[in-house]
Formats: sequence, structure tokens, C-alpha cells
Amino acid sequence: MTTPPHTGDQAEIAPDDDKLDAAVFKIAGVVVLGAIMSILDMTVVSVALPTFIDVFHTTYAIAAWTMTGYTLALATVIPLTGWAADRFGTKRLYILALVLFVLGSVLCSFAWDIQSLIAFRVIQGLGGGMLMPLGMTIITHAAGPHRVGRVMAVLGVPMLLGPISGPILGGWLIEAASWHWIFLINVPIGAIALAAAFILLPSDKPSPSESFDFLGMLLLSPGLALFLFGVSSIPEMGTIASARVLISAAIGLALVVAFIFHALRATHPLIDLHLFRNRALTIAVVTSTLFAIAFFGAGLLFPSYFLQVRGETTLHAGLLLAPQGIGAMLTMPVAGKLVDKIGPGKVVLVGIVLIGIGMAAFTQVGADTSYVLLLGSLFVMGLGMGATMMPIMTAALQTLTHSEVARGSTLMNIMQQIAGSIGTATMSVVLTNMIKGRELAGPAIGSLSDPSIAGKLPPGALQTGFEQAGQAYGHTFMVALVLIILTLIPAYFLPRTKAVAPDGSDVAAPPIVVH
Repeated sequence: MTTPPHTGDQAEIAPDDDKLDAAVFKIAGVVVLGAIMSILDMTVVSVALPTFIDVFHTTYAIAAWTMTGYTLALATVIPLTGWAADRFGTKRLYILALVLFVLGSVLCSFAWDIQSLIAFRVIQGLGGGMLMPLGMTIITHAAGPHRVGRVMAVLGVPMLLGPISGPILGGWLIEAASWHWIFLINVPIGAIALAAAFILLPSDKPSPSESFDFLGMLLLSPGLALFLFGVSSIPEMGTIASARVLISAAIGLALVVAFIFHALRATHPLIDLHLFRNRALTIAVVTSTLFAIAFFGAGLLFPSYFLQVRGETTLHAGLLLAPQGIGAMLTMPVAGKLVDKIGPGKVVLVGIVLIGIGMAAFTQVGADTSYVLLLGSLFVMGLGMGATMMPIMTAALQTLTHSEVARGSTLMNIMQQIAGSIGTATMSVVLTNMIKGRELAGPAIGSLSDPSIAGKLPPGALQTGFEQAGQAYGHTFMVALVLIILTLIPAYFLPRTKAVAPDGSDVAAPPIVVH
């Protein structure tokens, strides 16, 4: 069996066993540093929204664009990442992404109003959008498909540390220092990541590039941005029937559909849709999309419940989410090893069931639900996360050839970004309508930031309001639970055997470049 080609003029040494060696761990360490910085920033900003509202004297809907603007930038740049990685090399592009992200972070810390902060978050997003797909490409090339499950478990570390430490770190920095430091914290992390990338990542000499699909870029990047803009505007407008929502989403969707027709005919499209001929990748994309809609949408509800219904501080809300990350840290290494041995199918099914069990408890939350029950449920969900998120990604990437990995990881990230945006918008709209439908829920939540509201309510109304707010969250979690259960359908068809090459032998790793 032939080894997949690798471009470059360095010495190449094929791995002689199935273990993850020092070279792979060093490369994985560089990727994890960049991913931690990106994911940590997203979770830190989510708990800072109330602070932005107070400091910049704005509304929640406008402050939320500090996250939406970042998302739109991601959607714009991710489609270009696969082509650019082939054209310029993954190391050079990864370093550029780090520079853009750190530069955007510094600019955010100097924002003078909410509009400038949103603009600087877009710059941050241009860098952040490239970090994850590039990181997956680099780490998959280094380890090879036969070890990608275990090495993806390493890449999953920042996905766990971000949700755990982000709210805690964000709450502490805001309370102990100022909101500026939630962005400035990226500077030392970025400096270490840049130094490590220069020293440890293998230098790349990319092969002659395919021609750039300029028409595809003009269709897909603005199409994704407009579609996500429309979807992300739903919570602010309060209805899907709004002209801003419908017109933006419709134009964006039309551009994306036009890109699909173009990509199926083009010789070298921006995103290679012919990858969907790969059955394992197609099933993994469908599974990942449904999962992202449910899980990332519900992910915003957990801290909001603790903040709005239980009256916790941002720091305490972050600490209360820790069991979820702890659970995932226990199962992720085990899941990575199992995926490499028995395939991702069985592992993912078990993970989704565990998430569903944990989510079921949150469908019954109220104003005084036992913290023991809630923290235990978060822990069970974490166990499921560790057996779900990265194994699904592994299912997609482990059957791709060396030359397809960059385009495949880009495709997966685009779908996850779209799904995550749809999920957060859906959950926000459902929760908003649930709260509006309960007369006292809104005033009770408002009393946490404005105590004078409590004095205007009849005796006992405040407690009733918090109970109604808890019920609103419970019914919204029910929507997330239904979506999680639906994810079992495509997950059932994920591969349940070890990845093999077309000739029936075990998939071999591409050579590891050594200087």
C-alpha cells in the first residue's frame, strides 16, 4: 500500500508503530495553545455581555453583536482557509491567524463604544476563524488517520477548558480588574503560541496551488455572512417574519445555493462538495450539524439560568459549570482510544444518550431546583460530551486522503458554525417567547439588575416570577433535548469499525516531517 504524498523538501520518517510520539505531541501542543485562546475568548465574552450593556449604555440585543460580529467574520473567512492552506502552507497561515487574533484582542481592549468593540471583534474573528480548521489539518497530517482519534482527544482539551475556565476567568477579571482584561489576557497566550508555532511546527513548502475560485468566494462568503446575519437577528427582532431577518437570510441562502451549483461544475471549487461522495464524511457532517444546533444552542442557556433565575454572580455561574468539563475530561481520552480501535459509531451513540439523560433533568428546572441534581446532570452531560464532539470529527477526517484533509476540516467547520448560529438563535427566540408568555418572569429577572423593580411588585410576586422564569428555561431545554434525541438517527449510521484503506488494510499515516 502506498503512503499518501506529502509536499515539502524535508526528511520524511514514517511512524514505525501505533504510538503517539513526541513529535506529534509537540505539534498538538501548538495547536491546543491557539485553540484555547480562541475558545476561551468566546466563552469569556459571553459572560461579559451584562458589563458591556452597563459600560456602553446599550441594550442586550446590540451588545450581543459583539458575539454575532465575531461569528460573521468566522463564516466569511473559514471557506477561504482550505484553499489558502494549500496555497501558502498551514504553518504560515496559522501564524497569520494568530497575529490577527492577538491584534484584534488588543484593539478590543481600546474600544471606546459598543460600535468600535463590534468592529474590532470582527478583526478578531478573521483570525479566530482560521485557527480551528487549520489546527485540525495540522494535527491530522501529523498523526495520520490511524491515530487521529487519540490526537483529536488532545485537540478536544481546549473545547473543555474553554467552557470551564472561560466563565470563571471572565467573571474574575471583570470583578477584580476591568472588562479590558478579558481581551488583554490573549496577548501573553498569543505570544507563547506564536513562538511555539515558529519553533515547533514543521516548515511547509506548498505544492503548486490550484487556481483560486474567485467566483466561489463571491458567492459563498457573503452568502454565509448574510444568512447568519439574518438568523442572528431573530432574537433582536423578536420574530422570523421581520424584513431584516427574511431578506438577509433569503439573499444569503440564494447565494449559497448558487455556490452549490457552481461548485459541482467547477474544476477547483472553493469548497469541494464532491467530498460528500465519502459516505463516512457525509454521515458525520449530518450528525455534527444536528448535534451543534442542539448542544451549542443549549450551551448558552446553562450560565443564563444560573445568572437570571438563581441570581448567581458571573464567577459563581462559571464555577457551577465546571462539572460538565470535568466529566468530559474523564471520557475524552478513553473515547479517543476506543475510536481508533472500534470506530466512532458505538462511542458517539453512548455519548449522545448520556447527554440526553443529563439534559432531561434541566427540562424540569425551577427557581429552587437542587444544585446537587443540576451539578450531577452537568457531570453526566460532560461524560457524554467527551464521547461525542471529537469522535464525530474523527469519523469525518479519518477516511480522507492527505490532500483532502484541509478541505474536509474546512467543510466541517463551516457546517458547525452555521449549525451553532442556528442553534443559539433558535434557543434565544424560544426562551424569549417563553419568558414573554409568563407575566411575572420578566420583572423578576429584571429585578436582579434593578432592585427597585422588586419594590413595585405585590407580595410574593417576585418568587412567583422566578418560578415562571425557571419554567421558561425548562421548556426551552425540552426543545434542546428533542434535537439531541434526533441526533441519534444519523449517529446510528456512523462507522462502527476501525478505519481501513480502500484495499482493506488499516489506514496508514502520512509521514511525519522531521527537521
